[in-house]
Amino acid sequence: MLQQTPEYPQFLQPMILSQFKAFHPLAAIATTPEGARQLQPLCQASGGTLYVPPTLADLGGTRVYEGPMRELLGELWPTHRALVFCMACGAVVRLIAPLLQDKSTDPAVVVLDAQGQFAISLCGGHQGGADRLTQLIARQLGATPVLTGASASSGLPALDLLGVPFGWRRGEGDWTGVSAAIARGERVRVVQTAGSTLWRSALPEHHTFEFIKADNIPPGPTVWIETGRRELSDFPAVRWHPRVLWVGVGCERRTPRDVIETAVEAVLRERNLTPEAIAGIATLDLKADEAGLVELCRDRGWPLLTFSPSELRSLDVPNPSEVVDREVGTPSVAEAAALRAAGADSLRVPKQVHRVETATPEGEERIGQAVTVAVAESEREFTGRTGELRLVGIGPGELSQMTPAAQTAVAGADAVVGYGLYLDLISPLLRSGQIVESFPITRERDRAERAIDLAGWGLTVAVVSSGDCGIYGMAGLVLEVLRSRGWDGRTPNVEVLPGISALQATAARVGTPLMHDFCAISLSDLLTPWEVIEKRLKAAAMADFACALYNPRSRTRTEQLAIAQGIFLQYRSPETPVAIVRSAYRPDEEIALTTLEKLLETPVDMLTTVLIGNGSTRFYQNWMIAPRGYLNKREE
Repeated sequence: MLQQTPEYPQFLQPMILSQFKAFHPLAAIATTPEGARQLQPLCQASGGTLYVPPTLADLGGTRVYEGPMRELLGELWPTHRALVFCMACGAVVRLIAPLLQDKSTDPAVVVLDAQGQFAISLCGGHQGGADRLTQLIARQLGATPVLTGASASSGLPALDLLGVPFGWRRGEGDWTGVSAAIARGERVRVVQTAGSTLWRSALPEHHTFEFIKADNIPPGPTVWIETGRRELSDFPAVRWHPRVLWVGVGCERRTPRDVIETAVEAVLRERNLTPEAIAGIATLDLKADEAGLVELCRDRGWPLLTFSPSELRSLDVPNPSEVVDREVGTPSVAEAAALRAAGADSLRVPKQVHRVETATPEGEERIGQAVTVAVAESEREFTGRTGELRLVGIGPGELSQMTPAAQTAVAGADAVVGYGLYLDLISPLLRSGQIVESFPITRERDRAERAIDLAGWGLTVAVVSSGDCGIYGMAGLVLEVLRSRGWDGRTPNVEVLPGISALQATAARVGTPLMHDFCAISLSDLLTPWEVIEKRLKAAAMADFACALYNPRSRTRTEQLAIAQGIFLQYRSPETPVAIVRSAYRPDEEIALTTLEKLLETPVDMLTTVLIGNGSTRFYQNWMIAPRGYLNKREE
């Protein structure tokens, strides 16, 4: 049915934005040239495939489908995570209606208009991720996202997405009933006995959740966040299960997978714990290749952690065994492994020995196999995700000056970390349920370490800097801290998204002062000794570089700019053009054009960038121009 046409070149694949990876494979469908032009940049950025009819076969980077579109959708629906259309909403509704089955399995469906003005979340808004995909697409293409779900208007995170960033597992319950209560603005009780409470920091000020303890719960819709199998009452209630239980297992060689699984489930059932709260299995390193354990963990999506005898024997356990010590070199396997994996001091369930009789292959006799199980609970849940750090330059601060890739990275992150002023500047990009953490301007290292910790946990974290994050921004510090921690270069994944730097924004507001060789020097001596800064100022002045001065003055640093002026006056004319720009592109922008001699007559602060021209820089009609030399070049 499908006719292959050229794909995007392979060299573009590394440029695929990682924030779209949750929606792979993604398919986009257009039936008109205008629609295809709207979707081509999206597919290039996201790694999606653009399907077009034979009439558009001459378009590059597309895949042509033959026959009715209904047949194409029948092929794509069960295999793709997201479908994006550039068609009329009514037509899309009629096409997908026969394919809709369940909101927990249907793909996300997003519709764009032909002009690219609106991105509409049509189907699978919560569990399919269409709301989030719509926001990502809107930021990538400069469109307005249209979300019609109740959570979008209330500012509350969607109930069925609440625990997704933290790897929680959804349990049983009346999800529709509780969601409806939230949509109506009713008071909803939350009982949380396990897992991180970080999600609460993302709630709006006047939310309708009431946090209560597990005893004496009044009737009404309730959200349980726990490790148990509690019986739900008659009123609407749902359960989220944080993955905090580490199950220590000891078993004989060649113990079958079903025997181990039966023992684990029996222990959990006896203690009213649910398998959905299991973070993983822990055992002795001698069992790393135990087929039954490996198979069980693979099928259930549980990590298998193994520890050496020396790592386990150092732990205090309630039920050590001399026999086990003689056999494997540690007095405890199940209990010690559970404690070690969970980082806990005490067990939730001490070791339980389960014996299961199984028949021999010949069926002539039955043999007993013993499995030892213990359970410990971790303070922090296992997310099951590889974290990401997105180091984002937001540019001058006006959203129109921020790249679509940077906007998409912020909008799609689980958490955003930055200086309060910068977070305020990008507030339109922030979404409901997103964790936003603000740090004062002097706590850059705290910002970096917090972001790394969150990413190490498995979250996708955007660290924002004004201008370009790699020019006096947070990117360098984050990488330094990662290096100091022995980062392997892969986990967490790091992506640097550039922004328009302060020197670029300042130069653009006053003309072309950076047309020839230039440099940037920060006058802040908090991290660089003043002797080094002064040496660089002299070198730049002597070499006739145009120079951008960052951090020219603060409340406690008042003399450095005067010293810099004096150095440049030794090598430049007093009439050398100078531009002083504060808060470029922001509502309170201030621009002053002056000379090197009169530089100190204009107030400056930490939001100001000073540009000192080179020997050939001139003012013309209130524009600052540094000739590149083209007009003086002789024709050969």
